[in-house]
Amino acid sequence: MFYINCFLLYSILGFLLETIAAFIMKSGFKSGILYGPWTPVYGIGAILTIIISEYFFKHLHLKIWQETIIVFIIITLVLTFIEWLGGIGIEFLFKKSFWDYSDDPTSIGKYISIRMSLIWGVGAILFIYFLNPILKNFIGKIPSFFTYTLLVLFSIDFIITFINRLKL
Repeated sequence: MFYINCFLLYSILGFLLETIAAFIMKSGFKSGILYGPWTPVYGIGAILTIIISEYFFKHLHLKIWQETIIVFIIITLVLTFIEWLGGIGIEFLFKKSFWDYSDDPTSIGKYISIRMSLIWGVGAILFIYFLNPILKNFIGKIPSFFTYTLLVLFSIDFIITFINRLKL
C-alpha cells in the first residue's frame, strides 16, 4: 500500500509543481496527458528514486557524499530514460508530442536534454533528503479507503483518457 500511496501522492504533487511553474512562466503548458490532477511519470519516478536510493544507501557503505554522487548519477540516468521512454510512448500511442527539447542546445534528440536530466538529478537528491523524509510518515497514515478511492478515480481517468486520445 505504501508504494501505491507514493505513486498517487507524488503524481499529484508533480502535477501541481508543473502547473504552478507553467502559471509563473505564463507558458500555458498543461501537465501530463490525463484529465485529472496527476502526472503519473512523477509517481513512477518517485517510486524508482526511493527504491534505488534505499538500495544503494543500504549496500554501498561509503561516505555519504560518495553515495550521494553515485545515486545522483544512477537516478539521473534512470529518470532520463523514463522521460525518453515516456516521450516515445506518448507519441506512438497518441500521435502527439507533449514536449520537444530539439531547440535546447543540450538536447539529444527530441525527448532528452542534458540540462533537464541534471535538473531531474538535482530534484531527485532534494527529494531523497528533504521532501520524502517529511512526507514518508504522512504516506504511511493515509487511510486505505482514501487510497482505493483515488486509485479508482485514477484508473477511470486513465481509461477515459486512453479511449478519447485514441479517437483523435
